[in-house]
Amino acid sequence: MLRRAIILSLVLSCLAPSVHPQAAENADITALIPAAMASLRTAASYARTGNIGLAQIELDDARRAWAKLGGLTARAAAPYPGTSLAELIASGNDRLSKADEALTAGDGARAAADIAALRRSIHAMRRDAGVMELSDCVFELAPAMNGLRDVAARFASTKAGPGEVVEAGAALRMQLQRCNSLAASDIASQAEFRRLIDGATASAQEIGRAAREGDAGLVHRYEIELQSFVNLLDFGYG
Repeated sequence: MLRRAIILSLVLSCLAPSVHPQAAENADITALIPAAMASLRTAASYARTGNIGLAQIELDDARRAWAKLGGLTARAAAPYPGTSLAELIASGNDRLSKADEALTAGDGARAAADIAALRRSIHAMRRDAGVMELSDCVFELAPAMNGLRDVAARFASTKAGPGEVVEAGAALRMQLQRCNSLAASDIASQAEFRRLIDGATASAQEIGRAAREGDAGLVHRYEIELQSFVNLLDFGYG
């Protein structure tokens, strides 16, 4: 019995190196990608509003997480294909360098654009891998908001009818409801998340009502309010 136990122990010790590094790598990728995403979204927000110093701090955090992530691409963890992850790391290094150069030059808008491009690439890889979490959903609010903003501007110049505003508002509202459904219980119950998601959902419906009533000024005010909600959701949860 003792001999059998010793043999079993030796076999397990030989197998351990082949199992544990993969498990550790899974854990590292699971932690590093969200860490990089969080720093990138904060850096982009600071860069966009001209807070260069704070943007540089957040970008430095993102670059550290990105460097660690780059060391894991030789044996990528599911659900990300190794080739896709390696390509993302390479293009990300270039984007991060360009964003850093832009911030050093004091050009927050250019830095924000480079960071946004990298964020789009990250979310595209996650989407292709079938990953959809709250952060991915919140990131997709921007296209819906851009569409609504365009329609609202055309409505103000009488180049779009009320129905188009109603439709664009409904599309944004649908995306907001989807994000709400993806929020984990601890986030969904947060007062700030509820204020933002519920406020935006209500305004996305009200903007259509204002358009039907022909109130271009109120449509514009709702548009500004919704843009603020979307920006804050992205800053906190994107």
